[in-house]
Amino acid sequence: MSKLANPSTDILREWQESAIFWRKHYPTIRTMFAPVTNALIEARILEGDIVLDVAGGSGEPSLTIAEQIGPRGLVTCTDAVAEMVAAAKAEAERRGLLNIEFRQCLADSLPFEKDTFDVTVCRLGVMFFPDVPAALKEMMRVTKSEGTIAFAVWGRSEVNPFAHIVTDVLSRYIETPPTLPDAPGAFRFGEPGKLAHMLTEAGALQVRERQLNFRIEAPLSPDQFWEMRSQTSATLRDKLASLPPEQASKVRLDVLQAVQEFFPNGQMSFPAQMLIVSGQVR
Repeated sequence: MSKLANPSTDILREWQESAIFWRKHYPTIRTMFAPVTNALIEARILEGDIVLDVAGGSGEPSLTIAEQIGPRGLVTCTDAVAEMVAAAKAEAERRGLLNIEFRQCLADSLPFEKDTFDVTVCRLGVMFFPDVPAALKEMMRVTKSEGTIAFAVWGRSEVNPFAHIVTDVLSRYIETPPTLPDAPGAFRFGEPGKLAHMLTEAGALQVRERQLNFRIEAPLSPDQFWEMRSQTSATLRDKLASLPPEQASKVRLDVLQAVQEFFPNGQMSFPAQMLIVSGQVR
C-alpha cells in the first residue's frame, strides 16, 4: 500500500522507513480494509484469472485475491519499495500461497508485456502517483482487451474520521499548508467523478463509479489505534518528532479523547466512505 510512481528520493525513503511498521500491523490493516478488497474482487475477478496488483504494499489486496482465484489463477503483486515487496512475499510464504509472484516496479513503468493480465487493480494507491495519466496508460497496456481495470480510493476527507481526526488534532500544534487539489495525497480523488473522468480520458470503456460505505473495524483499543496510526504514517512520525516531547504527548492524549466515540465496547469502528472506479480496456 505504499502507492508510488516515479517517487522522489524523499518519498521513497519515507516508505522504505515505513515498511517495517506496515509489516508489523499487516493483520490489522488487512482486517480494516477487507470490505475494500472484497469490493475490488466483486468488480470482476473470477476464479482462474491472471491479476496484477499495482502498489500492493505489504501484500493486500494481492494475498486475499490469491486465495479467491484458486490454483489455476495467478496474482502478481508489485510495489515501488523493495521492503514492501519483501514483506508481502514473506506473508505469502508464511501462508503457503503458491499462485502469487512479486515484482518491485513503478506504476508508470510496468515490466510486463502488453495484454498480460485479465484484471488489474490498485487499492488506495493511485492517489499518490505523481503522473497518474502515465500510470493509467501503463496499467491499461498490460491488461488484456476487454479486461478490467479497477481502483479503490478514499472518498472525501470530512466523511472519513479514521484519517481526518488525527490530522485535525495535529493542525492545532503544527501549521499545515493546504493541499493542492491535484497534488499526491490520500484524498486527491475524493471528489466523485474525478478519477472516473481520468480513466475515461485514458481510453477505458464502460467506466463505472460506485460509493462504498462501510466501517473500518478491528479489535483495537484507542491506544493501539494511536500506535498503528503514529507508526505507519511517515508524515505523522516526522511531525511528532518535530514537536517537544510534552506537546507530542498532548497530541496523543487529544487524539485519544477525540476518537472515543468510535470505540464502542473498547473496539475500533469508524464510518468510512470510498469510491470504487472501474473500466474495461479496449
